[in-house]
Amino acid sequence: MATISDVRPLGTSLERSYEVCVRGRLKFRVRQIVYVAFSIDESVMGFAFPIEERAALVAGEPHKFHLPATSDMRFNWVHADLAALDPTEARELVVDAWRMVVPAKLSRAFDAAHPKGPG
Repeated sequence: MATISDVRPLGTSLERSYEVCVRGRLKFRVRQIVYVAFSIDESVMGFAFPIEERAALVAGEPHKFHLPATSDMRFNWVHADLAALDPTEARELVVDAWRMVVPAKLSRAFDAAHPKGPG
């Protein structure tokens, strides 16, 4: 079972990433773009994810992932139940979401520094 404490140090350590609290919700941003956000009760993690791949993700593991509200379907976004994720998987989702909002050179630098992934 993953928790915010499993991903918070990673989110604050990624280049150009910073943490904000908006109406009681922890979010990670690069510039003004939110790439990860947690529900107020910390049970759900929303994260950036390619629109064209999210239906397959949700259909493949519906016990873990679900689509955002109808009003948010226009965004590159998916929700995950933290209780269904293991900590390593949660960290991988955070890094993949971060990759969507930073230049490719930062993504390559992260891979060079962490050849085994975010662990």
